[in-house]
Amino acid sequence: MKNENLYNYILGIADNSLILGQRLGELCGHGPSLETDIACTNMSLDLLGQVRSYYQYATKIAGDGRTEDDIAMLRKEREYFNVLLVEQPNTDFGYTMARQFLFDVYHFLMLTELEKSTDLNLSAIAKKSIKEVSYHKRFSSDWIKRLGDGTEESHSRIQTAINDLWTYTDELFHQTEADKAMVAEGVGVDVTKLKDAYYEEVNAVLEEATLSVPESKYFQKGGKQGIHTEHMGYLLADLQYMQRTYPNMEW
Repeated sequence: MKNENLYNYILGIADNSLILGQRLGELCGHGPSLETDIACTNMSLDLLGQVRSYYQYATKIAGDGRTEDDIAMLRKEREYFNVLLVEQPNTDFGYTMARQFLFDVYHFLMLTELEKSTDLNLSAIAKKSIKEVSYHKRFSSDWIKRLGDGTEESHSRIQTAINDLWTYTDELFHQTEADKAMVAEGVGVDVTKLKDAYYEEVNAVLEEATLSVPESKYFQKGGKQGIHTEHMGYLLADLQYMQRTYPNMEW
């Protein structure tokens, strides 16, 4: 492969959107209201659309005959490099929105910087995607505020979700070897520089939602190295079922 670092860097970005898109897709027909159900499904489609652009570019870099479907559907669990946050299950609507919010704030900051990439393909994908992610962030932020400053029940549930998912946020700012190489070339985003802005924005929304900022200093990591939580295998079993059962099937 002529540029393995660039290939792995793209997977690191795209896999986040693929896995989160799959999680949101699981909610189709199960949302708390028709409007919210459709909104979550549309966000899933937005993310999967972004994923296609990334994987199509990745196939050109790989140059080994694989298609975007092969990259999306036919890797093993340890070959996915998404952060642990996005693979967490839809425990309830509070967890779904907390997971979405905690990722959206990061995703928007990252794409804002990726627009400046010297790689014109990545810059173009970022410029297109950020319009969608801007809506995602507004949607999830609004729900955090509604649930946090709503009823006693909704406040309790969203606080529990934020507390439980907080442990996965620090991994967003870890760098892989591919990340470091691409930053050095002016292609990638130095995510370590996004950390302060991220927590400042997240904390401001939590405060407005009358929620407490978790004080935990213990964080989980591993997803960016392909080491995932127990939820990932079950998610991939659903995601990959058709391609595994009917190899090379196309719509």
